[in-house]
Amino acid sequence: MVGWSDVPADLSDTAALARLDGYLPKGALLVSSDLARAIATADVLDASRQRLRHDPALREIHFGTWEMRPFAEVEAETPDQIRAFWNTPGDVRPPDGESWNDLSARVNAAIDRLLAAHQGRDIVVVAHFGAILAALQRAERLSPEAVFAHRIDNLSVTSMSHQGSGWQSHVINHTP
Repeated sequence: MVGWSDVPADLSDTAALARLDGYLPKGALLVSSDLARAIATADVLDASRQRLRHDPALREIHFGTWEMRPFAEVEAETPDQIRAFWNTPGDVRPPDGESWNDLSARVNAAIDRLLAAHQGRDIVVVAHFGAILAALQRAERLSPEAVFAHRIDNLSVTSMSHQGSGWQSHVINHTP
């Protein structure tokens, strides 16, 4: 489970990165989490986009003491807790970590701040699986369990917009 650990990104697929760059709106604002893997990915995409300050609120979920450990190892120690964390996401927290609801509140507050500060602008957010699902959960009005059914691949695009009537998703896990 990799959350807040600052591991490097695999950016070896330069063709995929070029397709992603070409797909995203030129002239958009660009922001990433403050973790190295998101920063490095955003660095590849910033040539035609104005870069905003890295935002720690866009980080992946914090796995606490489960961080960088295999599921099977944690399950052997605390089977009920880790199963509840994944099967009924919400308020269950890993020891010294955060719950799904904590992650969602953090990410959605960050997105709301970005939208308020940059009204009417396209914003490309380079983030992580959990952060993307948290935003998608709000846009689609899904339960945590339902949003977990979505797949989010590396270098994929999930597109959402917010207008007076609320959130709308447009593309989910599109790989250009």
